Amino acid sequence: MKLARLLPTRLLSALALSLVASAVHADTLVVFAAASLTNALQDIGKTFQTHSGHTVKFSFAASSALARQIEAGAQAQVFLSADEQWMDYLAERKLLAAGTRTDLLGNSLVLVTPIDSKASVTLKPGFDLAALLGDGRLATGDPAHVPVGKYAKDALTKLGAWQAAEPRLVRADSVRAALVLVERGEVPAGIVYATDAAVSPKVRVAGVFPADTHAPITYPAAIVAGQDTPAARAFMQWLRGNESTAVFTRYGFSIK
Repeated sequence: MKLARLLPTRLLSALALSLVASAVHADTLVVFAAASLTNALQDIGKTFQTHSGHTVKFSFAASSALARQIEAGAQAQVFLSADEQWMDYLAERKLLAAGTRTDLLGNSLVLVTPIDSKASVTLKPGFDLAALLGDGRLATGDPAHVPVGKYAKDALTKLGAWQAAEPRLVRADSVRAALVLVERGEVPAGIVYATDAAVSPKVRVAGVFPADTHAPITYPAAIVAGQDTPAARAFMQWLRGNESTAVFTRYGFSIK
């Protein structure tokens, strides 16, 4: 008799959990993120979906392009930028949910060459960029709007090499686009983040830019204004969790 009395309650509980799970799965979270976060966030997104039930869709591109899309009304719920400027850009336009912005990650800047290159450079004032490039060009993000390009310009300027680099620069629309040019051997060298170099078997690090040659590479994250949903909050919390921290660390990011 006791089991008979408990059975309806258990069935109702199971039904309730099923309905809740269905409702959670119906939530699709759209995350706009800097291209350099592609591999790490794809891994993190899978575990987040498994544990939360929320579906996650990512859009990866240059931070500048994503910020402007959000400004134009793109329905992203969470934004992760590769620098503070483009997060500031949205904040100044009241396009971030109040109190949700946080500095999440750090990175470093490296000079890469195709995997079969033997080049090695000590990146210090007066280094011979022309000798490294030969008749070729240097790829990085467009300094006018792509974060990695701005960091690269700052670093090259500090080292006295910008004047030589500028006319030979291939201005890619994202750090991953610059990386591809080096991978294919279309340019003899490129400037990317250390984490991008680490995920490519087709390039090698020829030199590491000293941290004091450019502004700190900081990745802020925030919920977009009007999109402060439980799913967005859960994802922001997940980014700070132990599982996500382990993934970011494995890909070479530093944790803020």
